Amino acid sequence: MTPSTAVIRRLVGVYHADGGLRGELTYLIGKLRGTTECALCDITHRGLGRKREWREFVPTLGVPVHLVHLNERNADIRAASEGRTPCLLAVTDAGSVLLLRPDELAALDGSVSRFAERARAAAEAAGLRWPDTRPAPTSGPPPA
Repeated sequence: MTPSTAVIRRLVGVYHADGGLRGELTYLIGKLRGTTECALCDITHRGLGRKREWREFVPTLGVPVHLVHLNERNADIRAASEGRTPCLLAVTDAGSVLLLRPDELAALDGSVSRFAERARAAAEAAGLRWPDTRPAPTSGPPPA
């Protein structure tokens, strides 16, 4: 299977910050001082919680979405994202594909709707397929 025929199994967003209490506090202080930024955080969060728009958007994708911090990445995600965070990866049976780079996420200005459009366009441009979530066709006449 080549990436151009690969089916997206899940999306992984990698924040440009460490997780855990210390990492979150470090990020928050840096954000308040203007010395730290993470465009993916701006898309998914408002204040200390997830944006309502984000929570409503994720189920429309038809694939799981995992958001991880730098210190939470497994070896595969680390290899695909090292030096390119924040980012969005599509995980396929053929491997991980970088969909959105830091500059592309920053250009979205924290917009969930623009993220949705750009993620779908990037997957299409990479030749990736979304899982077929349509109901299986039925045989026979439609129910009366």
